[in-house]
Amino acid sequence: MHAALVAPSLHAALTAPDQPLAPPAGAPGRSRLILLGTAGGPTPKALRAAPAQAVVVDDAVYIVDCGNGVARQMALAGLTLGAIREVFLTHHHSDHNADYGNLLLLAWAADLRRPVGTWGPPPLARMTRRFLQLNAEDIRTRIADEGRPPLAPLIRPHELRRGGVVMRDERVKVTAALVDHPPMAPAFAYRFDCPDRSIIFSGDTRPSPALVELARGADVLVHEVMYLPALERLIASEAQAGRLRQHLLDSHTITEQVGRLATEAGVTTLVLSHFVPGGDASLTDEVWRAAVAPHFAGRLVIGRDLMEL
Repeated sequence: MHAALVAPSLHAALTAPDQPLAPPAGAPGRSRLILLGTAGGPTPKALRAAPAQAVVVDDAVYIVDCGNGVARQMALAGLTLGAIREVFLTHHHSDHNADYGNLLLLAWAADLRRPVGTWGPPPLARMTRRFLQLNAEDIRTRIADEGRPPLAPLIRPHELRRGGVVMRDERVKVTAALVDHPPMAPAFAYRFDCPDRSIIFSGDTRPSPALVELARGADVLVHEVMYLPALERLIASEAQAGRLRQHLLDSHTITEQVGRLATEAGVTTLVLSHFVPGGDASLTDEVWRAAVAPHFAGRLVIGRDLMEL
């Protein structure tokens, strides 16, 4: 049974003495990190799926962000939809929440039979109610025709407004930190303290001191990344090119900054994801690595859809 908690201080939350020790390899509680979608931006791309990640501990699945197609990406990754325990949204841009409701509706249509906690900024509760209203006819029909339980009681939204420990169960402790992603506020990064390691998800953010603190000494940091030399090509086809360019520069983190932030936080492994541009085939793994590696001496992973770490 988990509880919604707010730590008195982020430092205290991260250094709490009750964090379990890492089990030996192959022991129960060993975590899996699966990158379900690694593109950034709202438009569908042929090369990468929309942003979503899964942390799997034992038989429990925790989803971070719900970009378009997340349920299918889970199927491709071999994850059971009914195994979802909690869903976390970093913020309410559509590339991160477009399939929030759809994921739960499709899981319910498959084998979801237990309540799922959902976590994210306001107006998460109102979004949940309206999604249920939008799909009321399908839900009503499947309850009557297929004998399914009501869906509404299975979705339990929790609105977050500040950082601290937000969820804890027998497998993980999840801590949130407010990050800087204007004009979206609040926007969150999340830290998962699993039985064997700590995994941080940056969400969308420009370089953020709060994220550095959240990621301090972590095993894995999954961080968004933007390649500045390709930015002009990306926005050239956009009708609002000037405004888009300013948003990207004000609200995201470029390659050099990602490497420096990971170094400052002292993380062991840096995983690049939420690639911007995410649909440019000329940006090979070597290009991304060459732009980040000079600023980070640890293990550097160029994320790919369905990669497991």
